[in-house]
Amino acid sequence: MVREFGFTAHIRSRGEEAEALRREADYRARRWVVERTHSWLNRYRGLLIRWSKKPENHLAFLHLACGVITWKAALETA
Repeated sequence: MVREFGFTAHIRSRGEEAEALRREADYRARRWVVERTHSWLNRYRGLLIRWSKKPENHLAFLHLACGVITWKAALETA
């Protein structure tokens, strides 16, 4: 299904990732980036339980949450 839209799937199944880790020493899994980001976004209850009825408000709150997450990450690394 991913190829129908012209995308390249980068996320492997968990078994394939474990096998690749055993074979290739420098292999880095990409799955954790997506899982970590979803975990961070789930901290904002307004996104987890969609309270807003208008899609514009939900999108605005999503952008705000991403901005706050980015701001906090920038402060931690500085």
